[in-house]
Amino acid sequence: MVSWHRSRRAGWVAVVLAVVATATTTDAAASGKFDSRLDTIVAHGVLTVCSTGDYKPFSFRDANGNWSGVDIDMAGELAKQLRVKLAFHQSTWATVATDVGRECDIAMGGISITLDRARSVFFTQPYLRDGKTPITRCENTAKYQTLAQIDQPGVRVIVNPGGTNEQFDTANLHKATIVRYPDNNTIFEALLAGAADLMITDATETRYQAALHPGQLCAVHPDQPFTFVEKAYLVPRGDVVFQQWVDQWLHIALDDGTFQRISGRALG
Repeated sequence: MVSWHRSRRAGWVAVVLAVVATATTTDAAASGKFDSRLDTIVAHGVLTVCSTGDYKPFSFRDANGNWSGVDIDMAGELAKQLRVKLAFHQSTWATVATDVGRECDIAMGGISITLDRARSVFFTQPYLRDGKTPITRCENTAKYQTLAQIDQPGVRVIVNPGGTNEQFDTANLHKATIVRYPDNNTIFEALLAGAADLMITDATETRYQAALHPGQLCAVHPDQPFTFVEKAYLVPRGDVVFQQWVDQWLHIALDDGTFQRISGRALG
């Protein structure tokens, strides 16, 4: 009998605690006080952005520490709309998803949506469709049209480690040699110098690098890439308030010409 009364008393306590928790949550929602990074950013007056700084035309950091690129300018627009200052944290492709929320408020810089990254972060709505495709010296474009042509003994495929390019190569190339090259800022010069035969990367990047090296590097069927990829921005997992605000800002920027104005020359 005693144990039954104790069990009953414990049940009533649980009910009371649940009611109190519900009332507290309801009161917080009604007052507009959310535990969101959106409020923290505004209160502190600084938006900190993670970016790799090695992925033209989206994100580039030069030897003097100066940042440039499509998504760097978009970060400036985002800070402007938040009415705060802008700061950057240089991340890497291997750590960018886990850096969000610890080192920065948001990650920007040509980052592809993947299910692996979605385990650690929330993505905004996508702002660009892309996909993996080859880039090679122009005289070799006919040789590397298909994965079957590329995945052959003696073919060298250069890749920047830690990101989706390496993941794609590892999953699809079993006979070709994968050449891991750590500096993504000079990787295309290495390709031109003969360090490898081709690179497989996002079609947007192949178009951009082909334009930088006319007659030397050529994008291979960038309008028909091997994969489907979308690019988006990364925000801390669980912060729906901040995600929704950034989504609305991005939706407006894509519709009112802001993104086109910033990206027009670089993305074509």
